[in-house]
Amino acid sequence: MSGSKQRILILGGGFAGVYTALYLEKKMSSSERDGIEITLVSRENYMVFQPLLPEVISGTLEMMHVITPIRRLAKRTKVVTRNIQSVDLAQKIVFLDPEFKPRTMALHFDHLVIALGTRLNYDLVPGMREHAIPFKYLGDALRLRNAIVQSLEEADNESDPVQRQRLLTFVVGGGGFSGVECIAELQDFLRSALPAYRTLRMEELRIVLLQSADRILPEMGESLATYAHDTLSKRGIDIRLNTRLRAVTACGVVIQRKDQPVEEMIPAHVVVATVPAAPHSFVAALPFEKDKLGRTLVTPEINVLGRENIWALGDSAAVPQPDGIMSPPTAQHALRQAEACAANILAVVRGAPKKRFNFTGLGKLASLGRRSAVAEVLGIRFRGFLAWLVWRFVYLGKFPGWDRKLRIASDWCWDEFLPRDITEVRIFQKEAVSREHFHKGETVFEQCDYGDKVYVLVKGEMDVLVNGQWVATLTQGDVFGEAALIANAPRNATLKAKTSADLISISREAFDTLVRHLPGVKASMNEILRKHMAAGEGEQK
Repeated sequence: MSGSKQRILILGGGFAGVYTALYLEKKMSSSERDGIEITLVSRENYMVFQPLLPEVISGTLEMMHVITPIRRLAKRTKVVTRNIQSVDLAQKIVFLDPEFKPRTMALHFDHLVIALGTRLNYDLVPGMREHAIPFKYLGDALRLRNAIVQSLEEADNESDPVQRQRLLTFVVGGGGFSGVECIAELQDFLRSALPAYRTLRMEELRIVLLQSADRILPEMGESLATYAHDTLSKRGIDIRLNTRLRAVTACGVVIQRKDQPVEEMIPAHVVVATVPAAPHSFVAALPFEKDKLGRTLVTPEINVLGRENIWALGDSAAVPQPDGIMSPPTAQHALRQAEACAANILAVVRGAPKKRFNFTGLGKLASLGRRSAVAEVLGIRFRGFLAWLVWRFVYLGKFPGWDRKLRIASDWCWDEFLPRDITEVRIFQKEAVSREHFHKGETVFEQCDYGDKVYVLVKGEMDVLVNGQWVATLTQGDVFGEAALIANAPRNATLKAKTSADLISISREAFDTLVRHLPGVKASMNEILRKHMAAGEGEQK
């Protein structure tokens, strides 16, 4: 090893990134520790143990117990909590977004490890970005839990049967591991929470799981997938196979069976999206060879093709296995990839030969809630209560840190005796300016509704109706809904989507601030209001 320090820069704070740092620390000799500098970049300073994330929804586990601080795992690693901006591969520099100071940070590297995972591919389904709750990070689980409680609170006092049914309808898109475990815990939570609500009954709940394939849990054997399907169906979960999610709107979801041309609208207040996934945007922009899923192609030694000092692993990398397939996006594979990556980086530093990644998997586990699961471990298949015990023991053993293991075990014990918490922690502020999607025929607001937003039509067309009669059609760029806010009066018309439409909505508070303080906005709004009133009078004549 040369006299200058070797700088290893790891991008990503998930299993792959954190365990690469951890294995590097463990495998370095005492003399190497002074000559190697490890830096890890992650948006958060903690790692989420994602296999246990669904139990945060149901309240089985405390939110803070499914995460562990990165600094306590990789104690010799420098942790930087910022977003990644860009990379200069020629100069070996990664640039990070500003945080405390309004200036970017530049990190130099000799070896770059890319372990950024995946993100939800919002572009494939209209309205998913605006109205669906993703399920990947800790904040997603808390946001979903709050949304569920909010729906129950509103439904308990809702007299309109149509709106009540919408509030009590919950839709999960994706029948893989994440979707199945999510919907199982979601239903468990609803079942335990409902007795606290005076007017709500279990038979009013509608819980829908959408799966585009011909069975759920396609990663597992058919017999276990069938058992999971039957178990969830018996609990009242409506599983729709061969069904695609076509759109998510402010009012629900639009779905379509593969064998039918007709779309179906399911009114729902809470929609969860677990698919489709796509590589991190930073990975997508890199000039590396990718597979058809957008994952970076790497050698069996975890090197990016043609780049000896750049490594890629985890969900956003196509890592070849000895059996000829690419590693699936699971925690067990990420851990083994991290170990192989760390060993090969040190081999390069030492001038030793690299070793090939040779892991093919130990098994698969999926919790179904209510002391039931399906498992396939070393070729042996389990289901029901025994699989549930295996699931718990395996993940408790894999969780890093004895303090967290004890907390999780304690939570599981107390859950057998104590009622689950149904408090709604309102830490998420509604966005002052946001995007909304409406499908053809959906209502944005009704005449006489309270005016809480101003809208800008970004795409599509909107029909304006007064007393049920059409008076005008709005097109791209039109502003509407301002009259109720300016006059502090109820809506004077109904707005319906003539076509599928995308809108920008501005809250009453943000609108008032703009009108009062931004030069020209008040005059522009008054002119828009005058034109709308003139158009309305013209239609009435």
